[in-house]
Amino acid sequence: MISPVSKFKLLNRGFKKTIVLIPGWATDYRIFNALDLNYNYLLPVELYPLNFERDLRELLNREPIDKISLFGWSMGGFLASDFASKNTDRVDELILVSVQKKFSLDLLQDIKLKLKQNKRAFLYKLYFNCFSKEDKEGLSWFKEHLLISYIGELRLGNLLCGLDYLSKTQINPESLAGIKRIRIFHGQDDKIVPLDGAHQIKSELSQAEFICLPGTGHVPFFNRKFKEIFLHG
Repeated sequence: MISPVSKFKLLNRGFKKTIVLIPGWATDYRIFNALDLNYNYLLPVELYPLNFERDLRELLNREPIDKISLFGWSMGGFLASDFASKNTDRVDELILVSVQKKFSLDLLQDIKLKLKQNKRAFLYKLYFNCFSKEDKEGLSWFKEHLLISYIGELRLGNLLCGLDYLSKTQINPESLAGIKRIRIFHGQDDKIVPLDGAHQIKSELSQAEFICLPGTGHVPFFNRKFKEIFLHG
């Protein structure tokens, strides 16, 4: 059986550096449509977690891109960390957003059961829980542009494969010792991944900078202040 291959789209936005934007579970590259950072974008338009590191490495070997920055959000943080740990020489910076070291197997199994019972209801609740009470603007944008599409288009099989990946992976801070610049962003009111999870990773990475964003939930980059904080610290 031929293993599926992740496919990427390069958006040349006129900048010197290129950043790979890696989405979280139950989303896709469109979650970054409103994100405006001073980079060219490399977007996984088809994402298969188990082969992601291999597929991105092979792409970079074909393209005239020396080094990349990695922006991994939620599940994407695991993928970004895995790539960085195995390809240190290709990574300029690692940005981890809304991450923890691992997810509990009991939680993932419970999610599987709920998805199989009623995928639409589970996703609807999940997406609303991604936003804090203060982040009404972010939720409004998501509802207008992505909510209906995600609930209707995301296939159960792909969602379950993503959960299988999460059950087998974790972020190992020791493996990231060779990455000189690491930033960890986390929403103060994240209901999906507790703030303590990101603090634990930071405590084991002396070179990492930790940035907590007040008034935001699991998708802090939807906040209009994110770009300013990202660029200027």
